[in-house]
Amino acid sequence: MVQRVAVVGAGAGGLASVKCCLDEGLEPTCFESSEDIGGVWRYTDSTDSRRITVYRSVITNTSKEMSCFSDFPFPEDFPNYLPHSLVLEYLRIYARHFDLLRHIRLQTTVLSVRKCPDFSTSGQWEVVTESHGVRESHIFDAVMVCTGHYQKPNLPLASFPGIESRFKGQYLHSWEYRDVQAFRGKRVLVLGIGNTGGDLSVELSRVAAKVFLSTRSHTWVASRVSDHGFPLDMVSTTRFNSLLDWLLPSALTRRIKFRKFNSWFNHTNYGLASSKSSKFKIIINEELPFCLLSGTVVLKPNVKEFTESSAVFEDGTTEGNIDVVLFATGYNFSFPFLEESVGGTIHDNRSLYNCIFPPQLEQPTLAIIGLIQLTGSIMVGSEMQARWVTGVFAGWNKLPPPSRMMAEVLKRKPAVKRNPSERENLKMSFISYVDKIAACAGVRPSVWRLLLTDPQLGLAIFFGPCSPYQYRLEGRGSWSGARAAILTQWQRSLRPLRTRMLPGDSSSSSWGWSWMCLLTLPAALTAAWLCSKHPQPGWSP
Repeated sequence: MVQRVAVVGAGAGGLASVKCCLDEGLEPTCFESSEDIGGVWRYTDSTDSRRITVYRSVITNTSKEMSCFSDFPFPEDFPNYLPHSLVLEYLRIYARHFDLLRHIRLQTTVLSVRKCPDFSTSGQWEVVTESHGVRESHIFDAVMVCTGHYQKPNLPLASFPGIESRFKGQYLHSWEYRDVQAFRGKRVLVLGIGNTGGDLSVELSRVAAKVFLSTRSHTWVASRVSDHGFPLDMVSTTRFNSLLDWLLPSALTRRIKFRKFNSWFNHTNYGLASSKSSKFKIIINEELPFCLLSGTVVLKPNVKEFTESSAVFEDGTTEGNIDVVLFATGYNFSFPFLEESVGGTIHDNRSLYNCIFPPQLEQPTLAIIGLIQLTGSIMVGSEMQARWVTGVFAGWNKLPPPSRMMAEVLKRKPAVKRNPSERENLKMSFISYVDKIAACAGVRPSVWRLLLTDPQLGLAIFFGPCSPYQYRLEGRGSWSGARAAILTQWQRSLRPLRTRMLPGDSSSSSWGWSWMCLLTLPAALTAAWLCSKHPQPGWSP
């Protein structure tokens, strides 16, 4: 019987895990190696500790209504997209509200997590920690690892001949970047066009002599500001859109998406992406197109090699007098404290059952929280994982036998990559994944039932944003405020913008919503009935 649970890390996933343990009547102890909570969201100017943090100017890519914990909305006056300081403030408010801090041991490093000798029957773990030079050994019934995937900078020097042996300039990884001051007046080459590479290129372009952005992938650029000025994820992350993705041929859905992206600007003209490519990624950046248009950022192909002061690209062109090379090449995860028989088997989240449980363990008392990449908020996904995991620990939710879990994991085993140096995109659909875990936890909303019993709410769930509150409508841990939170989420997104009211302005849209309910209810009921006959991941009848 699980009672005492060790939680490793006091970032967003760790805080959610502590809270979920308490909800299930478990006894959590959270170990955090640094001096405060917040994980990567606790910004610091120093890089001495090698602790991974966000950079000074970072703004969230997911909006507050789509990123909050499912029973705890962000304050109404917070902006829709948040700087790191407000995310950290929210995490502090959350920890105080649910009295989590007394369960957290700060400045305590987990040195090892090993199976107890009788693990096959007890499922217990020996956890060795160190705090201020003092080591302690603890026995826990279960362990939740909440260190995420931003742990070790990925610095692929071997993929860039000459960077170490010939190049005389400076090179560094983006985790060392804090602000623009050290790059003023310099010629900078940014390697990698993910969200970080795009953000840093734009920011550096304001002070650098020149910024070159090198990429080998097809990349579509989207804006956080979507239709009618609402946040992109509130408009696009809906069950209706998820249903269309399932119903329509993949080639057609890609064509629709590419057409939408190109309605802002033609990505082929900018050298970013071709609609003929089936392999692509999407980044969020409002300013990058203008920087490319104004020439303050110059897009380049992949680097072939470096000379003493130049970068030679695969198309044969050369850019000279490069002062700094900035690697925006992501991160690798690592669990050095886990015993080798466990940690050595986790190559990526596909090695885990539902991206959480190591399938080979005789007892399911170890869970990896937050080792996921979603098209939406990881914070929301991590909380849902924690809800399911603590339900398993408490005995409410059941896992399949290890043999079946192992078979499921093997189905997802990747084929051998043609280019071993190419990093794979393991990003999953937000709705599909969170719905899957919610179903395991018994908290996935029944859209079909809600359309019949509460049409206003059912239509808001079907056509509106798939916000976290949907997963608090029913099942264990339901929240009495979930319905109201869903029906008022659009108003809350406008609340921080109401700093200047115009004559005749009205924020009420209740009449329009009522008419929408009447007009779309038959279509929604039909769709729900069809999906009840042919269920698919990401949409729950």
